[in-house]
Amino acid sequence: MQGDRVDRVADLLKKEVADILTKKVRDPRIGFVTVTHADVSRDFRNASIYVCIQETQDEKQVFTGLKKASGFVRGELSRRLPLRRIPALNFVADRATERVSHLLEVLEEVAAGEEKQDEGPDLEEGFGHTTEQAV
Repeated sequence: MQGDRVDRVADLLKKEVADILTKKVRDPRIGFVTVTHADVSRDFRNASIYVCIQETQDEKQVFTGLKKASGFVRGELSRRLPLRRIPALNFVADRATERVSHLLEVLEEVAAGEEKQDEGPDLEEGFGHTTEQAV
């Protein structure tokens, strides 16, 4: 039962933090971030908020801005959510999209290598197989 509540709170935090970051936070260092996941500790004291940033953004600046905005975000969460305790927010870079795109590149390279092998010489021709029937 406890795990279900933790998961529900994590999903609610993810949704609300994403909304607050896009609509309320005006820090230019943050720019455009995507909240991908949230993890909440069992005692609801800490939450890790996983975010993806654009490749053109400076990661260090974005996370400095997020750290500065975390108090404001917590205050907004306390007004929006009916929780006794609003967890401390820790913003974490989500590298999952980078790993997925790397895996896709590797798979494309493997597929291209297989296509090259399929285009190679016909193996049956060199082994003395004939299609004529002996009479």
